[in-house]
Parts: sequence; C-alpha cells; structure tokens
Amino acid sequence: MSKNLFIVLTALLLSACDLLGLGPDPRVAQKEAEAKAIGGACRYGMRGIEDCYTLNKGINKAAIFDGWREMDAYMRDNKVEGVKAEIAPPLPPAPVSPPAEEELTDITPKTKSKTSAH
Repeated sequence: MSKNLFIVLTALLLSACDLLGLGPDPRVAQKEAEAKAIGGACRYGMRGIEDCYTLNKGINKAAIFDGWREMDAYMRDNKVEGVKAEIAPPLPPAPVSPPAEEELTDITPKTKSKTSAH
C-alpha cells in the first residue's frame, strides 16, 4: 500500500512542475512563433528563403524555414498566388555642397576696442 501511495505522490509532484514555473519559457515559444510567421510572410510575399534570412538577421533561421515551408505547402495545396513584396530602396543621402561665397564670413575673432577712461 505504501509503495502505491509513493508512486501516486511522486506522479502528482512531477505533474506540478509546470505550475512552479519549471516548464518551458513562454518567450522562447513566442520568438519561434514570430520567426515562423516571418517565414510564412516571406513565402507569401514571393521572397526566396535566402532573401528572408538576409532581411531578418538575428532571427532563428530554422523557424523561419519551417514557416516558409509550411506556407509554401499551403499555397501549393490551395493554389494561392503570392503577392510580390516590394520595398522601396532607401533614398541616397543628399550630397553635401560647399557653402556659397556669400555664406562665407570672416571667422576671425572680433576684439573689443579698449577705450581708456581717464
């Protein structure tokens, strides 16, 4: 009887590990879900997987690939056409032109004239 009670108590204690916060970190699961969503969005946006990796540095590549692959299978099975994603290239910085001659001023320090108060 005590052996069965020990087994039951051990099972109850082990099942409570998630209640104590000893389970998986929810932030890890959230980051993986976000990476899969990014991969799916890249596939729907008709981006290659390499482009997706390049645009999303620092994100879990395996999860991005899983999302990309899942979306690819979904789109093939349901005959869904992707939407071409277009990102406007950044504008080049404006060239710095030298100041015009009238903007150039004498940069010599101005000295106060000393007046003698005799």
